[in-house]
Amino acid sequence: MTDTPLLELRNVSKSFGSVQALTDVDLEVRAGEVMALVGDNGAGKSTLIKCVAGIHPMDDGEMFFDGQRVHISSPKDAAKLGIEVVYQDLALCDNLDVVQNMYLGREARNGFQILREPPMEAKTRETLKTLRVTTIRSIRQPVATLSGGQRQSVAVARAVLWNSRLVILDEPTAALGVAQTEQVLALVNRLAEQGLGVVLISHNLHDIFETATRIAVLRLGRNAGLFERAKVTQEKIVHAITAGQPTKVSGIAATTDGAPV
Repeated sequence: MTDTPLLELRNVSKSFGSVQALTDVDLEVRAGEVMALVGDNGAGKSTLIKCVAGIHPMDDGEMFFDGQRVHISSPKDAAKLGIEVVYQDLALCDNLDVVQNMYLGREARNGFQILREPPMEAKTRETLKTLRVTTIRSIRQPVATLSGGQRQSVAVARAVLWNSRLVILDEPTAALGVAQTEQVLALVNRLAEQGLGVVLISHNLHDIFETATRIAVLRLGRNAGLFERAKVTQEKIVHAITAGQPTKVSGIAATTDGAPV
């Protein structure tokens, strides 16, 4: 991992009418790491990633990508930078097969607007192989026939297919069984191993401690702690989520006992 963050947010604020969703939030994600973003319901996690994804404009604050200040005003802007978000609903079409879902809205066509099926199939196979996704029997089977873990794999592979550099995963193991959860967590680790920056949003602390490099906590729309996963306990994370007081040291979020990390 390099010293320059892949993504850096500084003093991000966002309100919806009289509701202040985010207040002076800082976040940084490095290439090759899994940054877990945690907090109770209403902490501002979804609002923050939607600001990164270009769905919500920030009211205040700055965003840097690869050390350069950027302004993201739409999901297309985010995609051009290499930022892809896999939302909890996955946005997959059950009636389409794996290849069709991978290229949904970005189909490869020739000069006569006819689909170029062979290269799409080849790239789909290559991407799944690179991520070591081996549980999908056929890339031409409908997504409706896949398990929850396999569907997550397709959604993540679709994000990686477009030369993404930062992948944001919103509750990727929600409603999955034990075996499927392990499959998805292994996939998350492989993304980081390949040099991508990963933001993992989850309420499951077991999943977070299985994968995360660092853990950022939001509480009531503010930074409530930034922790090295190897140096913190689940109990301290729970305390930061439920009772930690927002604090900053030199503009960077600190742990709830005031020590910067």
